[in-house]
Amino acid sequence: MRLTEFWKRMYAHFGEAYAESFATDHVMSGLGGRTVREALDAGWEAKDVWRVVCASMGVPASRQ
Repeated sequence: MRLTEFWKRMYAHFGEAYAESFATDHVMSGLGGRTVREALDAGWEAKDVWRVVCASMGVPASRQ
């Protein structure tokens, strides 16, 4: 998954303003105690980060 597709999905699920806030502020255990932005900056693949977001936040299968 390209990073542009990742952000497209984040914006579609959370809304543009909240997606940015969520990615910066929400620490997720599935990301090793990192935020989305920290995980991406640390080299995590966007598809893996998206899977953790989906599992943790109950993203419906139709949006995954």
